[in-house]
Amino acid sequence: MDFGIKNRLSRIFSPKTGKTVMLAVDHGYFQGPTTGLRDMKNITPLVPQADCLFVTRGILRTSIDPATKTSVCLRVSGGPSILGELSNEDIIISMEEALRLNASGVGMSIFVGAKNEERTISNLGRLVNEAQRYGMPVLAITAVGKEMARDARYLGLACRMAAEIGANFVKTYYCEDFHKVVEGCPVPIVIAGGKKLPEMEALRMTEDAIRAGARGVDMGRNIFQSDSPAGMMKAVRAIVHKGATASEALELYQASKKSAAAESVDESLEKV
Repeated sequence: MDFGIKNRLSRIFSPKTGKTVMLAVDHGYFQGPTTGLRDMKNITPLVPQADCLFVTRGILRTSIDPATKTSVCLRVSGGPSILGELSNEDIIISMEEALRLNASGVGMSIFVGAKNEERTISNLGRLVNEAQRYGMPVLAITAVGKEMARDARYLGLACRMAAEIGANFVKTYYCEDFHKVVEGCPVPIVIAGGKKLPEMEALRMTEDAIRAGARGVDMGRNIFQSDSPAGMMKAVRAIVHKGATASEALELYQASKKSAAAESVDESLEKV
């Protein structure tokens, strides 16, 4: 691995802990203005708390402060909407564009075992080939089709394939026996948050994944759809970077939520 790739990875994974809290806000590329991302101003206060922002180029250009010190991993795959066949993706952004946007990494989805599997795996290979020439790390996202079981056997297969094709790190779902997925994958794994869960469940999942060997999270809905997004960011960071338990992290979330509510009341009183 050359200097450029290592240097960019050090902007995504904290050199102090070797882990990362990525904030995923790319959902609109196939879902449109989903809950929590209808107004991207809601994301602004969360960006500085993330180690890396996983985002599309359109939102990066229009809605993210160029002065941010948070690194960027750019989604470069797309095509179909939620109304179509999601696996029918292609690479839609050039490496020159990723460099122009000062990305520290690029990411795309692969659909192992689903329709268009061969195309998405071939796309990953082409992306790795191009990225290698520019010293750009590649994130492979193991998207799961409707018929695929999210178990250690399947996710282990998908993650290992991604690594074998040349991805520098992989995003996948947490599952029972997750340590087996980690053991079979020679590159770092970050877990997807998936659908919105109750806060304690999301924090427990994070703790379990980190204990099983995950190198961080790439979490979206469980943060920006929370009733205290800033509180969830603090809580998740405490687990990933400080080794906090889910219970300890929940206390941080609740304290942050309470503090924000008190500030809101104070502001309302000032206006009276």
